[in-house]
Amino acid sequence: MTRGAPRGSGDLTKRTLPTGKLPAALLGELLASGPPLPDEVLLGPRVGEDACAIRVKSGVLVAATDPITLTGGDVGGHAVVINANDVAVLGVRPRWFLACVLMPPTATEADIRVLFADTRTALESVGAALVGGHTEVTEAVNQPVVVGQMLGLREDGHFVPTRGMGETDAVLQVGLAPVEGAAVLAREADFDVPPDMLARARDALRDPGISIVKAALRAAELGATALHDPTEGGLSAGLHELADASGVALCIDADAVLWFPSGLAVCAALGADPWGVLASGTLLAAFPGSSAEEILAILVGEGFPVAIIARAERGNGVRLADGSPLRRYERDEVSRVLDTA
Repeated sequence: MTRGAPRGSGDLTKRTLPTGKLPAALLGELLASGPPLPDEVLLGPRVGEDACAIRVKSGVLVAATDPITLTGGDVGGHAVVINANDVAVLGVRPRWFLACVLMPPTATEADIRVLFADTRTALESVGAALVGGHTEVTEAVNQPVVVGQMLGLREDGHFVPTRGMGETDAVLQVGLAPVEGAAVLAREADFDVPPDMLARARDALRDPGISIVKAALRAAELGATALHDPTEGGLSAGLHELADASGVALCIDADAVLWFPSGLAVCAALGADPWGVLASGTLLAAFPGSSAEEILAILVGEGFPVAIIARAERGNGVRLADGSPLRRYERDEVSRVLDTA
């Protein structure tokens, strides 16, 4: 990162930005400053949306892009799943994957072979194919970086945006949190936790895993009004993004949240708040309040870990049941911990 003036200097334009996502307010301003989008763009770039949707003759094309930068472990497979999640939360099956692979000068032929093997294994798991991309060795990176792009096509033209939640909807959490953050921290940071917890955290990308493709497609089939994939900023940021995108408020039942025990152990050892830790592996799915209990029973019967964790209401923001606001993490706790480790 290019370093500018120290924090606290008078000129805001010269202050350095923290690692991680851009602050939501800044990103929203930048996205809103562009020209009008072409008519065929049904869903364009905005804070909280996971992918774009473009009308084509054969239906709606959905595309998403995300890099893997916080860890050097299994970046190929990780990039596939993260981008597949972003397409699936629009209710569209991921089908085509492109990857820009940047390797550091220390990389060996064996390293790149492993990366491609991991990528293909992940592609098989989500039912997609590698169709293009770019690879190079460069001094611009000091660990492997993969920037992925996933595309999918839905012939009937239907998709589920993040902004579709209504004022009487309920929000279901499908999958545990924080899974991705636990895995990254367990692999990259030094700390002491019980060996069994540490082993579970290090293996979390595989078990319970971070793919929500199956859950998202099933939720779309069941009539979800909105779907969202919490990533950086954790479960908290995901709930805020869901509420902001839909223009409603959320009241959270914190006692109902499905936590990943090993993730909690890692967070406690490192002083990280689990609400703000990378949460890939969790799906937020909104349904009409009148059908939420029925949907919950269906998903539980099909083997998904699921709970109703929030109710929508008129207004804005995200609050806990006692009325206090749920803290929003503009910067993911994983980035903060790794920067100070």
